Amino acid sequence: MRIITIIPAYNEENAILHVVNCVKKYSDVMVVDDGSTDETAALAKNTGSKVLKHNKNIGKGAAIKTGLESAIKDDYDLIVLLDGDGQHDPRCIPLLLEGMDGVDLLIGSRFLNMAPHNMPLQRRLSNGITTRLIRFVTGYHITDSQCGFRVISKKAAPFFVDISYNDYVYESEVLCKASENDLVVAESPIQCIYGNEKSYVRSRHVVHYMMFTLRLLIRKLLRRI
Repeated sequence: MRIITIIPAYNEENAILHVVNCVKKYSDVMVVDDGSTDETAALAKNTGSKVLKHNKNIGKGAAIKTGLESAIKDDYDLIVLLDGDGQHDPRCIPLLLEGMDGVDLLIGSRFLNMAPHNMPLQRRLSNGITTRLIRFVTGYHITDSQCGFRVISKKAAPFFVDISYNDYVYESEVLCKASENDLVVAESPIQCIYGNEKSYVRSRHVVHYMMFTLRLLIRKLLRRI
């Protein structure tokens, strides 16, 4: 079974070497540099990993789609998604892979066992609201809709490359797309480490997500009608 981990990254020169070297113990690695202005891409290339680079910063969703298209072309069986800032512990990869039996999309959950250490309060609140909304719209009984630590099957990957969103909304829309196509979604507990990671969420992203939320509710209403 061929496994690859896609690492979307934007200006992560301080963490990318450590992340890539840890991930290489478990799978092939592809770093998708989303228009970084630092040495992220160069450092990733020095590890011997595959590196794809956007000419400008487009968004995390766009980076994931670029990686998925490449992984599909290269005929990988399982595709792991993991952030490049060191927040996700690569040692959890084998546990996530074990949960893929009969599953199309596995989400690493930070809440199945307990709340993650040092997780900012605003993130807990926003994630809680969003997760309840996604549960309502999709019917999936999940606890962590926003976690970017995921595994996607070869069967499911093509459904996620044509999603129109390029920013953080992409990860929520993946769950909606999975529901629309009757894919099997599950969760597995993971550990997350919160430190001084940079946040690239801006006010425009908040507005964009609010619009996405409104569209979700309209979508659910139309289905009931």
